[in-house]
This record gives sequence, structure tokens and C-alpha cells, in this order.
Amino acid sequence: MIAKVSTAALLGIDGFSIELEVDLARSGMPAFIMVGLAEGAVREAKERVFSALKNSGFKLPPSRITVNIAPADVRKEGSGYDLPLALGLLAGAEIIPQEKLSGLYLAGELSLSGELKPVPGVLPLALRAREAGARGMIVPEANGREAAVVQGLPVFGCKSLAQVVRFVLGEECLDPLVCDVEGLWAEREHFWRDFSEVKGQERAKRAIEIACAGSHNMLFIGPPGSGKTMLSSRIPTVLPPLSFDEALEVTKVYSVAGKLPPDQPLMVSRPFRSPHHTISDAGLIGGGQYPRPGELSLAHRGVLFLDELPEFKKHVLEVLRQPLEEGRVTISRAAVSLEYPGDVMLVAAMNPCPCGYLGDEKHHCSCTPIQVQRYRSRLSGPLLDRIDLHVEVPAVPYRDLKQEQGSISSAVMQERINAARTVQRERYAGLHFSSNSELSGKWLERFCPLTAKEHDFLEGAVQRLGMSARAFVRVLRISRTIADLAGDDTLTVTHLAEAINYRGLDRQSRE
Repeated sequence: MIAKVSTAALLGIDGFSIELEVDLARSGMPAFIMVGLAEGAVREAKERVFSALKNSGFKLPPSRITVNIAPADVRKEGSGYDLPLALGLLAGAEIIPQEKLSGLYLAGELSLSGELKPVPGVLPLALRAREAGARGMIVPEANGREAAVVQGLPVFGCKSLAQVVRFVLGEECLDPLVCDVEGLWAEREHFWRDFSEVKGQERAKRAIEIACAGSHNMLFIGPPGSGKTMLSSRIPTVLPPLSFDEALEVTKVYSVAGKLPPDQPLMVSRPFRSPHHTISDAGLIGGGQYPRPGELSLAHRGVLFLDELPEFKKHVLEVLRQPLEEGRVTISRAAVSLEYPGDVMLVAAMNPCPCGYLGDEKHHCSCTPIQVQRYRSRLSGPLLDRIDLHVEVPAVPYRDLKQEQGSISSAVMQERINAARTVQRERYAGLHFSSNSELSGKWLERFCPLTAKEHDFLEGAVQRLGMSARAFVRVLRISRTIADLAGDDTLTVTHLAEAINYRGLDRQSRE
């Protein structure tokens, strides 16, 4: 008898439907054959499933078993096929009627004793099951809340293979799992950091406000101990809360990567990722023999912080150039091409020179001009052009350190940032983008009009600083955000001058 069981597989961070066809032929020598481009963990499912069936009290008749995982031209990987395969074998042996499995999507890993273990990527699989019109989905109990985030799909969490069989046969009643999505927002992380704790660095805080208001990338340049990392770690406290759709996108990435916390079925806070400078290019943007999302995708809709930027391998930084422009990562292999999201706010930090004290009035810099040049040359011009704001962060003087509290809190900054983003959403309603950092081409000319006075000022600045065309575009985008924060409809010389002031490396390159 041929049995059919529905499940889903992952392609990037999205799910697509898979059908397991199981044929138990009583004639011929007993054998087990699996076809359909099954990779390591899928091929090993045979040993786990047969042990789980035996230890759960089920006995299959001697048969020649053929399993086809369709579509057969797409590679399958992971341990989530264990449960569908076990139910398919039981249906093929007529222990479970085929009609009992019709319309059900199954996913889960089996232990040798028959217990169900969680698998990564359940959220996108549940979304695919709902799109396919499934009447329900059975997952391991540990994955239940994650799958239950998908509204309109009955989700049943089970502890063991035996419980799944009893439920399918109607011998045990299970209630669909319910996830209180609104309650998750109420449990959103309360940050214990706040910008009111930052003493001094008013210029850096102003730059952060501009960057967050327009979703601009930024680079902090300053000596050791000036507060670059401290400032960066507080940026999530002023970013607008995630919308539900954004939270789903972020959760799908974490689910596929296997990094979703077990007690957190939905990511409701913007991520902050800070990889070490020894990371590989595959670790940063994703990939590997079996592609997985990298740190860039794990920071989707949040902040990717790269401390000690010149210490990263140059080829690792160069792979960021296209994803920073497009907001996504495309990984092409001979057998498959995947796409991961990567819409991040890049925040980086670096010292002005190898010793860190170039330009510091209280410390002597021991670096030669050649050493400084070599240090800065680790960052290519095209990469720096993709970073909108270059912010100098000097050492904090003692008169600022002795203050009891900083001058502005995260709540105040977030309120102004939300107001500026609201202006941008309304301005760009109906377009394919929603923030100033995405302005380009005709839209830049339309939303950043300049009079003759502003053109003359900008022309002089471009000639003096030798700015590239991409840097010129960055200045206009930053100016648009500064104007939005001020509530101004048009750009003025004041806005342009402040924007140019945040292109510190352009100025230094001409000195």
C-alpha cells in the first residue's frame, strides 16, 4: 500500500510543501530505499524511526519499503522528517487509515525511545501549512507555542510518537495550542540601559538620533575608553518597536538558525548582534556547506554592531557591500540559490590609528603616518561610502564625568525618532521604501529639492572634500532626516552643513 504524508521544508527562511510517499511491498526481499535528494540527517532517519516505532509498541511487517520525498529535485536536510516518515510507515502498514492523515502537516525529530524533539524552522513551516490550507499541524510540544503564533492554523503539540498516533486515531483528545500574541508584546524586553546614563558625548547622541530616525548606517571614530561601545549598545533603546510583520520576519530567521529562545515564540524586540572580528565571511552574511543565516540576517530589522572595524578581515567586510545596499543576502550554490533578509542598521566603531590616540590631547600617539595610512586602508572607499555618518567620539572630559546624569533620556530620543519616522512613512506611502536611507535616483531629486543657494554651498563642499557621488547622495539623505527631525519641509544650508559635518573621513582624506 502507498501512503502519503504532508510536511514542509525550508528554502532560505520560507517553507515549501513536501509530500512523503511510502510504499510497503510484501513481495521481494525486505529492504529500505529512500529517494528524493535526502541529505545526511534525512537518510539517518531510518534508524531513528524504526527504533522509535519498536520502542513505542508498533511492529511493521517484513516489507520492501520505498520512500520518495517529493519534489525529488530539491535537496532535503534536517531531522524534521522523522515524524512524517513514522506516520507514513504506519499508514503504509494499514495501522493508521490514510484518510486520518489527509490535510495534516507533520514535523518533528524522534528519539530512539519515541519521544518528540524540537526542530528548527517550525514557524515558516507553519506559515506554509496555513497557505496550503492544512486542517492542522502536529509538532513537538517544545515547538508548539512557536507554531501557534500563526493564526488560523490549528496546532497540536505532542510529547511522543505514541501520543501522535492516539490523537490521529481519535483515541486521545488534544486542544489546539493558543499563543497570546498581544501578551508577548506586553512582555517585551525592558532595557536596563538608557542614554540618560551617558555623560557628555552630546554630539554622538545627536548623530545616533539622526541615524535612527532615518535608518542610516554610522561609524564611531575615537580613542579607547571614549564610549563607542557604550553608545552603540544603547541604540536599541531608542529604535521604534517592531511591528507584527517585522517580528514575524525576525522570528523566521532565528527559527531557521535554531537560535529562537525556547521560552520566546516570537521575537518582539529589535535584535542587536555584535560578532567578534575573527568571524568568517560565511558567519557574517550566511552560507556554508548547508547554508544558514549569518549575523547580518540575525540582525535583520535591528542593529549589526562591528567593533574594531579595521580588525575584521578585509574580504569579510567587502562581502557586506551589496547586502547593505539591497537589504538582503543572496547565496548561490551549484544546487540551490537562497535569499536571506539583511535589512540592518550598521553601527561600527574604530580607533583613529593603531595605538588609538591620534589627535588625543592627553595621550601621545606613537604611530607613524605610514602606519596610520595602512590602518585606515583596511577599510575600502566603497565600504565607507555605504556608511552614512562618520562620527568622531573624543575622550570625555572630567567636568562631564562628574555630572550626576546625562542630558537626554532614551524615551525622549525615541519620541523624536518615532515622529520623524512617521513623517517618512506618510511621505513615502505607496512607494517601495519607507525611510530616508533608501532614497535614490528620481526620488532623491523629488524629496530633496535644493535652491540655487543650497546648490552653490554643496558644490563648494564637494570640491573641497573630494566627495564621491555616493557620498554626495549620503549627504542629501542625512540632510533630509535632519530636516524631518526639525519639522522642516525643505532642506536648507543649515541642514546640509550639519550633514557634511558627519562625513569625518571624507574631510580627513583631504588633509
